[in-house]
Amino acid sequence: MKLSMITIFCFLILGVSSQSWGTFLREAGQGARDMWRAYTDMREARYKDADKYFHARGNYDAAQRGPGGAWAAKVISDAREDSQRFTDLFKYGDSGHGVEDSRADQIANEHGRSGKDPNDFRPPGLPDKY
Repeated sequence: MKLSMITIFCFLILGVSSQSWGTFLREAGQGARDMWRAYTDMREARYKDADKYFHARGNYDAAQRGPGGAWAAKVISDAREDSQRFTDLFKYGDSGHGVEDSRADQIANEHGRSGKDPNDFRPPGLPDKY
């Protein structure tokens, strides 16, 4: 039942052809891993003003996988931004991740997904490891 629902979802909602839905799902999984890697690198680096670079890099790497990777990057990026705005409603004060910062994150996300160089957002001095 679940497999048939996934297949129907891919056909109807995502517009994936019958010959490439497996490829799409594989790309989406690989893209999700690319996004996770960028997130863990950002957490590890703990480098001032590097947030936008890691947003752009994760989206860029995921989108390079193909349509499935670009889809996963968009879904993950949108969910992350929406969840931060939602949780701000329940916190005392603001997490510092306001509307302006969210817009800037989404600009970096789209920059990376569109194939543009994520290094445009790279802060000076960020170690070459990243």
